[in-house]
Amino acid sequence: MPKIPRWWWILPLVLIALFASLQLQGTGREMRYDELLAKVRAGEVRSVVLDGQTVRGELRVDGESDDAARPARPSERHQTTFTTARPVDDDRLVPLLEEHGVRIRVIPKSDGSWMTWIWLLLPLLLLLSLFARMQAGAGGAPGAMAFGKSKGKIFTQRDISVNFDDVAGVDEAKAELREVIDFLKNPDKYRALGARIPKGILLVGPPGTGKTLLARAVAGEARVPFISISGSEFVEMFVGVGAARVRDLFEQATQTAPAIVFIDELDALGRARGPGNMPGSNEEREQTLNQLLVELDGFEPLGEGRGVVVILAATNRPEVLDPALLRAGRFDRQVVVDRPDRIGRRMILGVHTRKVPLDPSVDLEVVAQRTPGFAGADLANLVNEAALRAAREGRDVVIMDDFSHAQDRVLAGLEQRSKLIDEEERKRVAYHECGHALAARFGGSGTKVHKVSIVPRSVGALGFTMQLPERERRLFTRSQLEAQMVALVGGRAAEELVFGEASTGAADDLRKVTDLARAMVLEHGLSEAVGPVSIERRTTYLGGLGGGVEVGGKTADLADAEVRRLVDEALRRARNILETHRERLERMVEVLLETEVLEGDALDEFLQA
Repeated sequence: MPKIPRWWWILPLVLIALFASLQLQGTGREMRYDELLAKVRAGEVRSVVLDGQTVRGELRVDGESDDAARPARPSERHQTTFTTARPVDDDRLVPLLEEHGVRIRVIPKSDGSWMTWIWLLLPLLLLLSLFARMQAGAGGAPGAMAFGKSKGKIFTQRDISVNFDDVAGVDEAKAELREVIDFLKNPDKYRALGARIPKGILLVGPPGTGKTLLARAVAGEARVPFISISGSEFVEMFVGVGAARVRDLFEQATQTAPAIVFIDELDALGRARGPGNMPGSNEEREQTLNQLLVELDGFEPLGEGRGVVVILAATNRPEVLDPALLRAGRFDRQVVVDRPDRIGRRMILGVHTRKVPLDPSVDLEVVAQRTPGFAGADLANLVNEAALRAAREGRDVVIMDDFSHAQDRVLAGLEQRSKLIDEEERKRVAYHECGHALAARFGGSGTKVHKVSIVPRSVGALGFTMQLPERERRLFTRSQLEAQMVALVGGRAAEELVFGEASTGAADDLRKVTDLARAMVLEHGLSEAVGPVSIERRTTYLGGLGGGVEVGGKTADLADAEVRRLVDEALRRARNILETHRERLERMVEVLLETEVLEGDALDEFLQA
């Protein structure tokens, strides 16, 4: 709803006051009719207005002549104006006025009547218009006074241009949702067998994986209306508003059926409830959640004589949802929309580059291989950044170099070549990044070093080393994790080897290597000293809320010591690798200081065995 200007609220009051002032203006004092006739004969009346049986007039100011009439001052106006009632059958007034030269103005009855009604109705119409705007916003959206109305946006078949061809990289999720489309298209087939469509389907996955897009694609494939609302739009500061909006949403869905109702960010509404009267509890949110549970229980999407309604919801935090939402009969089907693999990324890139003119040299397979861990939204941003760079460079097509620069910008931030860096610091950064590259290459990390740069970035990094896995893994052995730790501390090892001490530039590397070592010891049981036990339970992706498990002080000290030992061992191995390849390190740093960036064949020359 558009914001109403402040002056709109006071405009009716101003009009009413203006009408009252106009009515009162010129009224003056009440005068008897015989007194009026006497003043006319005495030449004291300047002008009159004959409005039906009412006579309004103005007396002459002291000293005023007939030939030089001056208007009355504001202070004199009330003293010189008068009003009197004229007898119905009296015909003496008009000839008398003409005889003494009094100016006469006659107002027809119809004019006065219409003007009066217009002035009276105009403020009322403005007030009614304002109230209507508060009841319903522009485009039919709920207005300021419609607290209990659902804020769901209805998209008709003509508004939905997305289908499964526009969704890539989530083939398993698409296959599972095709059943929902069949439910919407052919409900009688399932009714005949006594089958019941799941009342709620929950799309679960990390941010940016395309959960909302997938829900819209289901509506586009089924050619049914799509009602979209966010979980945060249910809850207001007024108690009971959220529950009323839930009821209105389901009524709206029933009237629109067959349709798809999509609740985005369900965790904003369906967070797990705590004990009653618990400090920090939100009574309004819990009432809204209770109403949602009730509606899901009483909602019959395949009832006789009613169209099919499918309730879809999406969240990236399923672990915080109330268990009552996930039980059978409510959101009893969960569809995982995970980050795509290399093949999925290639398909997603194909979708996003449909309208982007690509140079024949662009190989999307290589781009997909260089973007492990990218979600669909990340890949869309990558393609857009590449197209923007091509436009800035004045090209008509996007080349492979545009994708390379776009990837660097997405991962490491914008280049800041104008930033002044001390030559000694620049040299230290070069040794640091080359140490990462050599430790990753000869430490057995299973990654390929793709680029080494000492160009400062907007995120605060003075340089970066891009490593890409040779193949995507979901399981890691102890030796593979230890090799990753060696690559992480390679920069610090290079600084200690060349300069005799480390700097603060390795702070982020230390955080990552410590987290990795802690996970090996506390979660995965990959430490001989602590043993094959898990002594820390973290919040799982599809599990419940969890925290640290209480352990004895001796075990905790042993775990801390083992984490320290793993990090020290990784640092020692990295230092040994760099000492073995010291000559290679020096040559690599010398070239990097000249070129600022090493990649491709120039980089492979230093990393060959």
